[in-house]
Amino acid sequence: MDPVSQGALGAALSQSTVRREKLAAVAWFGALAGMAPDLDIFIQSPTDPLLFLVFHRQFTHALVFIPVGALLVAWPLYRLFRHPLTWRDAYLASLAGYATHGLLDACTTYGTQLFWPFSDARIAWNNVSVIDPLFTLPLLALAILAAHHDKPRLALIGLAWALFYLGIGEVQHQRAIGAAQLMIAERGHTPTRLSVKPGFANLLLWKVVYEQRGKYYVDAVRVAGGACIYPGEHVTKLDLPRHFPDLDPNSQQARDVERFRWFSADYLAIAKDGTIIDMRYSIVPNQIDALWGIRLLRHAEVREHVEWWSNRDTRSDQRDKLLRMLAGQNCKALIAPGRTPAAG
Repeated sequence: MDPVSQGALGAALSQSTVRREKLAAVAWFGALAGMAPDLDIFIQSPTDPLLFLVFHRQFTHALVFIPVGALLVAWPLYRLFRHPLTWRDAYLASLAGYATHGLLDACTTYGTQLFWPFSDARIAWNNVSVIDPLFTLPLLALAILAAHHDKPRLALIGLAWALFYLGIGEVQHQRAIGAAQLMIAERGHTPTRLSVKPGFANLLLWKVVYEQRGKYYVDAVRVAGGACIYPGEHVTKLDLPRHFPDLDPNSQQARDVERFRWFSADYLAIAKDGTIIDMRYSIVPNQIDALWGIRLLRHAEVREHVEWWSNRDTRSDQRDKLLRMLAGQNCKALIAPGRTPAAG
């Protein structure tokens, strides 16, 4: 998730490790440790544009790395700054903060290698957006108040709120899956794969992506009191030999496509401009408007890499449409099996 959420959760959990008069100090250790794993974003290469995909949310986020990561955070903070903590206090606070990071990231949709180095599987439980103010702001406020007033109970309430919200996210996730399956059945489709992910910054709108006969279909499901859908678009699935018949399978670009395929769980499609896109993400959940992708270079040398592109800017029309969808405007009701639409 975003750094503020990670820091707030790390601070709240660390405040459960010491007596109340040290809450402010351990909150800083826990918050910084909670954010520290994302320092892996600096592992980049000027010649390999996909290197960051390999290392982001990899070893720094792995469960086995937690004690080491906590040590790397606690030692310099303990030595460089004035504080009332013993070494044991500092390390336990850092350990608690660091331990929250990978698990919280795994609750999002991006994918986290929790079990590295034993597995490169990207764990994604899909029960919260990477940014969600309703999750973050109460947790952050309670962690700050706990430190300011030396009241660990407030930090525990913050932790309870975080767990409760993630639990609500899982309930909503299962409801969205059920709605998506009903929508697919109405169309008479039998998909080979189905993915349901929370929309941006909320638990009401869910992005549905499924594969049907060489195409990806993208829709949105709104799950409130009931469920309704916003029908979307479809696009052709990437077929590398067919779409790029001249690509040398032994070239670096071919290897880069496979790296991108691993990163995106094979949700790759061909955009209208010929670029290869990751189907899983867009600002408006029922649109095919990818946030990132790769571009193969024609007449490239065997060792030349693909070109990476990303576009995370939100246009005003996207914001307006997203707000209308969140409000439930023009949402199409689902019809349960054995029922007919109401007359009139």
